[in-house]
Amino acid sequence: MAVLGVQMMMLKEQVAEAGMFAVLERLRELDLDAVEVSQIPMDEANTADLERGVSELGIEVAALSIAMGPSPVGADDVTTKFDKIVADCQRLGTRFVRIGMMPTWAMTSRENTEKWAAQCQPWAERFAAEGITMCYHNHHVDLAQFDGERIFDIVRRVAPALQFEVDLHWVQRGGMAPLDMLKAYTGVCRLIHVKDYRVVPLPLEADELLKQGDYPGFMAQFLSLAQFAEVGAGNMNWPELLPAAIAAGAEYFLIEQDDTYGRDPFDCIRDSREYLRSIGY
Repeated sequence: MAVLGVQMMMLKEQVAEAGMFAVLERLRELDLDAVEVSQIPMDEANTADLERGVSELGIEVAALSIAMGPSPVGADDVTTKFDKIVADCQRLGTRFVRIGMMPTWAMTSRENTEKWAAQCQPWAERFAAEGITMCYHNHHVDLAQFDGERIFDIVRRVAPALQFEVDLHWVQRGGMAPLDMLKAYTGVCRLIHVKDYRVVPLPLEADELLKQGDYPGFMAQFLSLAQFAEVGAGNMNWPELLPAAIAAGAEYFLIEQDDTYGRDPFDCIRDSREYLRSIGY
């Protein structure tokens, strides 16, 4: 059984306000066993609180976020902080590091994707030598194709030492069946983002725009009906997806919701946790 946790990007404001350990305590009360750190600085205060969470609460630190250069969201840069990242992993018992997204220039052509992936390979090898697995997290753009080859597949071909963190919502949004993705990537799916995909009803304002002849305004609303959702509150088939993810090699399931649409993120996490419990997790 994969270890169930949460992607802490959802709680970065709460960490900033109340401190890391207080947030970990609340997550433990929700019966969550692991966290993945993202968009939260790995300074000494947060790292010490994570270490305390491991020792006092039994929470695992599933993965730390890294970047291969200056990061707009504060991830540690491997080119300048490799030794610190390794030391943090050793201190926290963390076996995975993850890149949340490739740089935008790398998404624009086959050659650029290959160039970026080639930069990943030696870093993945260096981490592996330290007993740490480096993973890449997908978005929908990673299902785009250059001459019939998906970006995800280019990365896999050029950087074979790199493993994957599969975000099943983004796979769905990218137009590939998540079950097909898990089957295709069996053996390299180490971390899974458990995030639902919801389509909301058309708002009345969109109907009014169409009646007024504002077709562009109507289409803008019509094309924005897809949302991030609490697990179990969308259209994804979790009773089939989660066993398939385990069969594909997943070691952690991490609840994530990029936008909670005004709800308290702890309430969203609670709803996701209760649904997952209802299906046996």
